[in-house]
Amino acid sequence: MHIFSLFVAALSLGVPLAGASAEIPSTPAGKVLAGYLEAVNSGNKDKLETFIKAHRPDRPDALDRMLDLRWNTGGFDVYSVESSQALNIEAVLREREGYGRYNRMSVAVSDGEPAVITNISLMVIPPPDGAPVAERLTQPAAVAAWTAEIDKAAANGKFSGVWLWAKNGKMITSGARGKADRERRIDNTLDTRFRIGSMNKMFTAVATLQLIERGKLSLDDTLGKLLPDYPNTNVASKVKVRHLLSHTGGTGDIFGPKFEAHRLELKTLQDYVKLYGQRDLQFEPGTKWEYSNYGFLLLGVLIEKLSGKSYYNFVAQNIYQVAGMTNSVSEPESVDVANRSKGYMRDQFEMVSNEPTLPWRGTSAGGGYTTAADLMKFAGALMSNKLLKAETLAEATRPQFTTGDYGFGFQLGRPDEARTFGHGGGAPGMNAILRVYPETGQSVIVLCNLDPPSASRMGDWLHAHMQVR
Repeated sequence: MHIFSLFVAALSLGVPLAGASAEIPSTPAGKVLAGYLEAVNSGNKDKLETFIKAHRPDRPDALDRMLDLRWNTGGFDVYSVESSQALNIEAVLREREGYGRYNRMSVAVSDGEPAVITNISLMVIPPPDGAPVAERLTQPAAVAAWTAEIDKAAANGKFSGVWLWAKNGKMITSGARGKADRERRIDNTLDTRFRIGSMNKMFTAVATLQLIERGKLSLDDTLGKLLPDYPNTNVASKVKVRHLLSHTGGTGDIFGPKFEAHRLELKTLQDYVKLYGQRDLQFEPGTKWEYSNYGFLLLGVLIEKLSGKSYYNFVAQNIYQVAGMTNSVSEPESVDVANRSKGYMRDQFEMVSNEPTLPWRGTSAGGGYTTAADLMKFAGALMSNKLLKAETLAEATRPQFTTGDYGFGFQLGRPDEARTFGHGGGAPGMNAILRVYPETGQSVIVLCNLDPPSASRMGDWLHAHMQVR
């Protein structure tokens, strides 16, 4: 969550923040919201710490959160105040960088002096009715503006990686910025391999769906039918393959204190099952959507069981080779891999190596590494039905739950926009996105060796400005 301080002398009179389009009421909650925005927008450690001490003394860890917000958004301007009471306020904020996404922030404070935050939330929302939105650009104009946006981010230390925009396999624009290895001063190039995190879920989903097409299992098979010796019988009897593919199985995550304690001991997919397999359901399968890395880990276990091959070999033979992806692998981190970038994560105001956070090896839930060109080949192989039948891909890329933004291993675009599918990946020191526009044959790929949202910010910028036709 977040925390704040009271730099609100002028604001106590109802004066709007610089650059904002709405006034913040001078209520206790309004003053705290204004102080929060003033502190975040400053990016100044002393101001941030002063605010935290005054308004969230129980959350000294809020400094990292607030610094991250400043780094990731460039700060906020107030677009509108939706509701305001003495101790509660809800406002719509517009991000200053990127294409100006909108967020809804809610703040509740205690009745006292200074007012202490009791609850706070921040959520990205669609642009409000009548709000300024990004201008749609012709392709040449979009190429020039996107490159300029990437150059600006790279100059500010917020982009290090590659980008590629293609249509029907033909390049529209591509390039590289930043260092693949800062210590050895090696530049990123289009041949650089980047870790892709959860983008690997697409490969896991495709592999699972291939096995379904071959009659090895069905979407409605339970985990227990396929893995009779699974440790938790409740999970085994209720969770179906479709639940695992769509994050509706209630199978939970793998990251947290337990993972940190065993990070380098988890060398096989079965090692994860040994660690987490006794755990019960988080909710009844099919009743809720909740992102589950463990669910995709279990899909990898199923792939190994039903194919008789390691997960890595099955994906290599049935996806990478078929699509012509010659630079996509998932070797252990201890293996020296040619052209693989190093990852760098922010520690407040410093950039440090992400090596202490890396798993022993990528899994079916995420990991491995690839190039932009290989991901373009993957997108092409999907759209030309080399990897999946047309009807299977259509099912995988339609909403599988009421939330509407996830299929079977594919993230989906908003229903009011041009149809898209793909996936992102993010972890300390890595961020990546693939967005496919099936109706126009376009694909957009951005890979970075920095923290999120270094890649997704750039992909979202282009998505907001390109003319999809």
